Amino acid sequence: MSFCHLHTHTEYSLLDGEASIKKLVARVKELGMDSCAITDHGNMYGAADFWRECVAQGVHPVIGCEVYMAPRSRFDKVHDIDNKTNHLILLAENQKGYENLIYLVSMGFIEGFYYKPRIDFELLKEHKEGLIVLSACLAGEIPQRLVSGDYDGAKAIAERYVNLLGKDNYFIEIQDHGIAEQKKIIPDLIKLSKEVGVGLAATNDIHYINKSDAKYQDVLMCIQMEKTVDDPDRMKFETEEFYLKSPEEMSELFSYAPEAV
Repeated sequence: MSFCHLHTHTEYSLLDGEASIKKLVARVKELGMDSCAITDHGNMYGAADFWRECVAQGVHPVIGCEVYMAPRSRFDKVHDIDNKTNHLILLAENQKGYENLIYLVSMGFIEGFYYKPRIDFELLKEHKEGLIVLSACLAGEIPQRLVSGDYDGAKAIAERYVNLLGKDNYFIEIQDHGIAEQKKIIPDLIKLSKEVGVGLAATNDIHYINKSDAKYQDVLMCIQMEKTVDDPDRMKFETEEFYLKSPEEMSELFSYAPEAV
């Protein structure tokens, strides 16, 4: 079967991603996959290294980014409002998409930076050509609405993106890392994709390569938060499922939605 990981954080998702590019691409190849995406948080620092490593190992590189979307305009910078961003996955489909992705990510830093590099809907509207967009993880706008029980609100957001990008360039993303909130909203995400007429994309939110690497990623999170590993009051990943899964593992996990895999 052909499966491609489209939600992948490398060591360039600073103090959050633990996967080194060289080892990541080697593992992709070892598991029999012929392509993989890079979608680091808010930046493209690893894009060139990733591209070179993929080409060297005979893997097709998909260049992307998990961007932070400003809740209002990227120019609005009011505390407790504009620092509450949502995630969105952008993937370059072709050269034009790559150029637009570079521009969007750069503007996130130059114009939109507030706590994090942020873009907004207007900027995406101007530079959408050649991009494929996924609705992202639990931190995405649609999952956030669904977790809070606002299905109509989630549907309205999905329709807004479909109207902007077209049905072939926008996908509803489903993830399952054994987290209760994810399991709760999967039926709604599937229903939503059918109602707005777009495809489903099953992803694993990769932050490390092997399951046993979870402990190292946890240490990185501690450094980021200035906490120690034995501090009970700290942010940490709920499960150890954020690793590079095989196509077989993904098929089994999403057996009820083979089209998403």
